[in-house]
Amino acid sequence: MNWERIEGSWKQLKGRVKAQWGELTDNDIDVVNGRRDQLLGKLEERYGIAKDEAERQLASWERKASDDWFK
Repeated sequence: MNWERIEGSWKQLKGRVKAQWGELTDNDIDVVNGRRDQLLGKLEERYGIAKDEAERQLASWERKASDDWFK
């Protein structure tokens, strides 16, 4: 998945991010503003997970985005 595509569609994808990671606040999602590195950091912070686990979760979400949302 091309992250630029996610970033460009961030307003539409915010709800899907919130559905996937419900512990992220609306403010967190606004701060992320489509930036992958920011989302990784917020996942680590809110869920208390290591960077590699946050990366795994985000990669899985990206695959789903690629497969389902941008057909």
